[in-house]
Amino acid sequence: MTEKPSRQDQGPLSALSNPPVGGLPEKAEIALHGADDLYKEIRIENAPVGGSGEAVSLKEGAQVEVTIEAGPG
Repeated sequence: MTEKPSRQDQGPLSALSNPPVGGLPEKAEIALHGADDLYKEIRIENAPVGGSGEAVSLKEGAQVEVTIEAGPG
């Protein structure tokens, strides 16, 4: 099996936000150092999984590494 094309980048978690509609997950905003200005900030659910598979939560200011991996096809 061949590896999927991927890229890693890192940056600080710059903000946490709660959606205006109840019941939706908190979002974590990450500023990626290697991205173009228009795409520098991404928002993901603040529900990552730790190295042992346990649920963890990111905190503002945390330095995070993001892996972007190509899907099938």
